[in-house]
Amino acid sequence: MGLLEWWFEQRDPGLLRGEIEAAYRDYVHPFGLRMLKAAGLDIIEDRREGPYVWDLSGERFIDCVTGAGIFNVGRRNPELAEVLKRALDRFDLGGWISLVRGRAELARKLAQITPGRLQYSIFCCGGGEAVEVGIKLARGHTGRSEIVCMEGGYHGVTGFALPATGREVYSQPFGPLVPGYVRVPFNNVGALEQAVNERTAAVLLEPVQGEGGIRPASKEFLHAARRLCDEAGALLILDEVQTGFCRTGKFFCCEHYGVVPDILILAKGMSGGLYPISAAVFTPEVADFLVTHPFVIVNSFGGTTLACITAMAAIEYMEREDLAGHAARMGDLLLAGLSDLRGRHPDMISEVRGKGLMLGIEFPEESIGPRMSVELRKRGVIAIYTFNNPRVMRLMPTLVIDEQVVNQVLEALDGALYALGHGYSKPSAQGHPRRRPRRRPRRRS
Repeated sequence: MGLLEWWFEQRDPGLLRGEIEAAYRDYVHPFGLRMLKAAGLDIIEDRREGPYVWDLSGERFIDCVTGAGIFNVGRRNPELAEVLKRALDRFDLGGWISLVRGRAELARKLAQITPGRLQYSIFCCGGGEAVEVGIKLARGHTGRSEIVCMEGGYHGVTGFALPATGREVYSQPFGPLVPGYVRVPFNNVGALEQAVNERTAAVLLEPVQGEGGIRPASKEFLHAARRLCDEAGALLILDEVQTGFCRTGKFFCCEHYGVVPDILILAKGMSGGLYPISAAVFTPEVADFLVTHPFVIVNSFGGTTLACITAMAAIEYMEREDLAGHAARMGDLLLAGLSDLRGRHPDMISEVRGKGLMLGIEFPEESIGPRMSVELRKRGVIAIYTFNNPRVMRLMPTLVIDEQVVNQVLEALDGALYALGHGYSKPSAQGHPRRRPRRRPRRRS
């Protein structure tokens, strides 16, 4: 049987699941498979559409994971899929050394839609690579080595990005790391003032910490970062890998704050989840470094023809459908519902927070997160805790959800919280919880 026949042939879902799980166990990641099964997240994605994904079994789920912000325009957006098909009928990736038309047009579009004087783009495949580009540009431009980064931050696990990722579990096995990183508490202006000095090449941070627990930067902190960088002659790098492309209710999260970075890191949602692409977008002043070092930062598969065409189509879709405005409205509804759930389950929820459709629920203890994933799966929702802060469950659905889907997510959360916090199964039709039947103890003979 050929590969295409194997892939598309209608087969028994149970047998196919067994084959896939065996291959994961034997050839991919046995411990990862065990973790996903324990959290009820061993979904084998089959059909994908809008806010939903279907398991091989045909069971439908509302996707509140979305790869932490990859599928902003919906799962397998049909309009973008058609664009990619048409591109494949004519093009391949394109030569790295050629003048690629798509790369030029996408870079021009990013210069138009990003704030301030951000103008030039270097393209990569993933967010960690783009962070590496940003750090290299900052060190090359300033001639300095120190990067001030945040506790709880996450910027990927590649060489220059790894020391900036604020959890030792990622970096401890791989020392010695690239030196020159100074870590400060997030949202602590005083600590930032102490850290930024004449040795600082850049301050690197996320406007909303994703893996750190959906923690938005305060306006005071982000403005202080901009001011301190200006005073010290350092650069401000904002990592919007998760927050970019309408996720927080603005096209880019920094627009909420009125702060423009010197380097903006973009990835995940740029091409609608159909083709890998990321970018570091920077000002003309930063670009001066490339005058004398034109080919020191290269990427064979960054900004390919297929990726750029798909990204252009995704951005056009976001603009036409006003996904930023829609995300803001749906995010307000979801946040209001989460706040209501916090009032109804005060022992289970410590805090709810976030921006737009990047929201987090903080629990009083870490063990609740994985158990919530299991209970939500039973109710048709997939969600997972943040990696740097397991007490926080991330809710990042696609940006095409409507009010009905928001209410379904809230209903599932309500039922899951009852199940975990009160020993009940789910609310009854009258809104009152039903207690699980208890087994009667056996009599001893």
